[in-house]
Amino acid sequence: MPSPEEMRAFFAARVDIYDEHMLNDVEGCREGYARMAALLPEGIHSLLDLGCGTGLELESIFARFPDLQVTGIDLTAEMLAKLRAKFPHKRLALIEGDYFCVDLGEGQFDAAVSFQSLHHFAPEKKRALFARVEKALKPGGVYVQCDYAAESTESESRYFLELARLKREAHLPEDAFYHYDTPLTWEHEAQLLREAGFVRVEKVWKQENTTLMVACKNEKSEILP
Repeated sequence: MPSPEEMRAFFAARVDIYDEHMLNDVEGCREGYARMAALLPEGIHSLLDLGCGTGLELESIFARFPDLQVTGIDLTAEMLAKLRAKFPHKRLALIEGDYFCVDLGEGQFDAAVSFQSLHHFAPEKKRALFARVEKALKPGGVYVQCDYAAESTESESRYFLELARLKREAHLPEDAFYHYDTPLTWEHEAQLLREAGFVRVEKVWKQENTTLMVACKNEKSEILP
């Protein structure tokens, strides 16, 4: 098996084929984009998009909220350039950077989303990020995540063991980002979100391993009954 590629380089090399791949080759993505947009509460004005890529999820979101202010964070300049070209007249604040390091602020966003971006990271990194997302949301805010989910705790463990082996054999530094899938079960993901401060977390849809989850900052939500 080849060594994992550095995350930024992986996506920069595939920017021209990324949209077609996600829409046509990844089970559940096409429907997931539409479902994510439909889940966002009425009346939102500001959105945080973690790992926004080329903005595939934003097409359905802007159809519902044409005047939405979107802050998008992504590692890859080439992806962000493609996103901006798609939506030249939208209210976009695009940040080229690592969302684990970018200051997300406090009480700034009505909602946050992440689509197929977080299945490369260890639980402790996710928990810390989720806590920052929860803090960045306004009261009543929601976080909607669509991502790969591992089928079991055993398969989850195998992913991390295999990544550790590949890094060890290729002499790769531990602190760099590599494109290698290490998804968690949706139950584990929900546990991390609750530990990060979200009071309600629900799985609302699943197709194959693509799973859509909603996390609410407060008990009352327009999304979950």
